[in-house]
Amino acid sequence: MSAVTTPAVETRIRIPDVGFHVYETLVRGVPPRTAIRLAYDGRDLEIMVKGPLHDNYGRLLDRFITAVAAELSIKLEGLGETTWIRPELERGLEADQCYVFESAKLAKVQDLLARKDNDVAEYPNPDLAVEVDISRPQADRPSIYAALQVPELWVHDGESVTIEHLGVDGKYSNTGQSRFLPVHADEVTRWLLEEDRTDKAIWEDRLRAWAREELAVRMPM
Repeated sequence: MSAVTTPAVETRIRIPDVGFHVYETLVRGVPPRTAIRLAYDGRDLEIMVKGPLHDNYGRLLDRFITAVAAELSIKLEGLGETTWIRPELERGLEADQCYVFESAKLAKVQDLLARKDNDVAEYPNPDLAVEVDISRPQADRPSIYAALQVPELWVHDGESVTIEHLGVDGKYSNTGQSRFLPVHADEVTRWLLEEDRTDKAIWEDRLRAWAREELAVRMPM
């Protein structure tokens, strides 16, 4: 077992060579709304304790995605920090944020939510996931998302945002732009790190104005 600690940020512990049943038992026993997150890549178990900086970045990225989508009338459904337990794949993790965009998935998710169905086994895997990695992951998180067939992954390492797409080879490659929103990774980085975020409401107003003025022209006719 090994642990990686980033001072004043978060701790990640790696437990190597464990079975899926260990992950499943632990993840189902973790109380809701805790700072503990678990991930299992088919071999190694990662236990992470989040800090406020991690959560702040996750919330900002969620606000960016939902505000831009709303301003451009792009339909999505956010599934937040859902824990994707997939026994059939012997993989699982909790996304920092995740979304569905594809119409059939949207319809299914909206129906499940309307019925207050809380069984993750019934939900389709997300189309886009957000990963905040301000400390070094101790499990192969991209391989978990790849096993889940998540087409797009946004990764923030504390300094920049990368946007990666899943290829036919089952690996992610940095493309620099999203297929679901008309944005580039460097633009997301700017709004996340460089723009004044002192007042989040004003920040979002400016973000929406930017989306109307600069992103709307990128939308397909």
